[in-house]
Amino acid sequence: MSRLLVHVEGETEVTFIYEVLKPHLCTQGFTEVNPRKLGKSRQQSQRGGIRKWTSARKDITNHLNEDQGCIATTMVDYYGMPKTWPGRFEARELPFPRNVESVEKALASDVCDQMGADFDSERFVPYVMMHEFEAILFSDCERFAEGISEPELAPKFQVIRDQFGCPEEINDLPNTAPSKCIKSLVPGYEKVVMGTLAALEIGLDAIRYACPHFHSWLERLEGIPARLDA
Repeated sequence: MSRLLVHVEGETEVTFIYEVLKPHLCTQGFTEVNPRKLGKSRQQSQRGGIRKWTSARKDITNHLNEDQGCIATTMVDYYGMPKTWPGRFEARELPFPRNVESVEKALASDVCDQMGADFDSERFVPYVMMHEFEAILFSDCERFAEGISEPELAPKFQVIRDQFGCPEEINDLPNTAPSKCIKSLVPGYEKVVMGTLAALEIGLDAIRYACPHFHSWLERLEGIPARLDA
C-alpha cells in the first residue's frame, strides 16, 4: 500500500504535487503520488475554492473505498476553508499552528467515523496550510526572486517575510495575502507557472526548513511506506 492521493484546491497545488512533491516521495517508497481536486476548479466553468465538507468528504471516502491500497491526504488552506468544515469554527480562537492542527484532527476523526471501525486511521493524513500556497515561496526570498526571473525583488520579498515568525503565517488579510503581496510587486504573476518555477528553485529542503508545519506533514508521509512494509 504505497499509493498516495493528495486532495487539493486548485491547479497550482496540482502542479506543485507533480513537479516538487511527487519526485521526493517516490524516493521514500511511494509508488504513485497523484493530486485530486476538491474545489470548484473541478467544474469547467469555475476555478479555485473549497466546496462544503460533506461533498469533499465524499470524494475522499470514495477514493479510500475504491482503492484499498491507497493513502489519502489533503493540501487545503485554513484561511479559505468554509467554517462548516469540522473543527474550523472552534479553531478560530486558537493561535497558529494549534488552529490548523485542531482542524486536521477533526477532519481525520470525521473521515474515520465515516469509514467505520475497521478503517486504518493511518490511511488518511490531513494537512491544512494556514494560508494560501504562495506563503511557502517566502521560505527563501532570494531563490524565490530568481525562480520568477525577478532577482531585484529579493529584498522586497524579504521585507514581507521578516514581518512574520515563519512563511506559513503570511497572511490572513484579503489585501495582504501572499498572492496579493506578490502581485503588487509582479503584476504579471501567474500562480501555476511562476509559483511552480519558484518552488523548484527554492527546493523542498528549504521549504520544510522554514515551514515547520509543512515539514511535520511531509515527515509523517515519508514514514508511511516503511511502516506498511514492516
